[in-house]
Amino acid sequence: MTGGVARAFLVLIGLVAGAAPALAAFVGHGGPVRALALTADGETLVSGSFDYSVILWRLADGAATDVLHGHDAAVNAVALLPDGSGFVTAGDDAAVLVWRFGERVPVRRLSGHTGRVVALDIAPDGRRVASASWDRTARVWDVETGAELLRLEGAANVDAVRFTGDGATIVTAGADGAIRLWRAADGTALAVLGGGPVGLNGLVLGPEGLAYAAGADGAVAVFDLAAGVRQGTLATGIRAPLLALAISPDGKLLAAAGMAGPITLFDLKSGEIAAVLAGERQPLWALAFAPDGGILYAGGNDRTIRQFSVADWVEIEAPASLPPLEVATTNGEAGALAWRRCEACHTLTPDGGNRAGPTLHRIFGRRIGTAPGYPYSPALASGDLVWTEETVARLFALGPDVVTPGTKMPIQRILDAAERAALIGFLRREAMGGE
Repeated sequence: MTGGVARAFLVLIGLVAGAAPALAAFVGHGGPVRALALTADGETLVSGSFDYSVILWRLADGAATDVLHGHDAAVNAVALLPDGSGFVTAGDDAAVLVWRFGERVPVRRLSGHTGRVVALDIAPDGRRVASASWDRTARVWDVETGAELLRLEGAANVDAVRFTGDGATIVTAGADGAIRLWRAADGTALAVLGGGPVGLNGLVLGPEGLAYAAGADGAVAVFDLAAGVRQGTLATGIRAPLLALAISPDGKLLAAAGMAGPITLFDLKSGEIAAVLAGERQPLWALAFAPDGGILYAGGNDRTIRQFSVADWVEIEAPASLPPLEVATTNGEAGALAWRRCEACHTLTPDGGNRAGPTLHRIFGRRIGTAPGYPYSPALASGDLVWTEETVARLFALGPDVVTPGTKMPIQRILDAAERAALIGFLRREAMGGE
């Protein structure tokens, strides 16, 4: 079974999850990875995806510890609360959700935006979160009460928002190519910098009062916030829209990536390119440095989160060997190897029970949404589809949006008939006892 089938199997019953221990790449999302954030202790990675889900990853061994569903559309942004208690997410459903670690449902929904929300930032005091939306506003919310504190009206879709380090100023960037400064205390507009036909898709604030914005022309625009001027440009040399920026914890490196795939690392002291990582690859939507600055994480269209060594300028790609039991069990067989990616969330045995996803034991002949004790979405719980070899094959031939309308499953298909047959054969043997 190929890697594509392995990933497809993860979403069979509506939950995407899983990663083999100690792998260099985190594989589990069923759609493009749109957002990344790491906890300050360096123990947990939080990712958001086009598949509507948020996954918590344990960095020590690469395991997916939880898969969370709260959004009704793609998750575009994740921001961590500075006290370590939780995080905030935002998505195409115009919702901003507050989560607490250890709880599987959001504790608060911040409602008010009328367009997709594409960026978030938390104020240094941890009590306010700012959101940027395609409804042409940025908004500031009280994290604890959910109250809308400020509404900052832009001239175009707002694609990025940041608090300055002292929390006194909010900086936004958007489709009109301008940087806007706002007084955080009352939302007063302070300045408009730049502007023009080149939209700005991302924003980070660096040392010495500089702001770096990801341009749709493939260059990073540099603004001096104190002087109120555009200072210059960092050119990647690739004329393709930039989508993501990240600045290293020590403020010395800026990482930029986008539609073309490569990651360009700039030395901010010299303004020169320090390295180019990844080479030719699918678009990258999210970047994040580890708290110690030693690793750069990147998420993109291939549904994978990759790690790059900052010291060596190379992708970390030295997966650990399979545990002896797994080697003996799989014996190199494609279907069993694929199951390694799924066992963190699903079981096949009679006594395995539900994990993050429902048990797949005796899946064929079972009506959709009926595994005992599993909290299904309303769309699945009220469905009348019966899982058979034919309906599972149809699910992946046509896509879950066609076969199970209303589900939160990502739109994912297996077009190769041989791959679908391999998946069915594995389930027949392992979930049904060879029946």
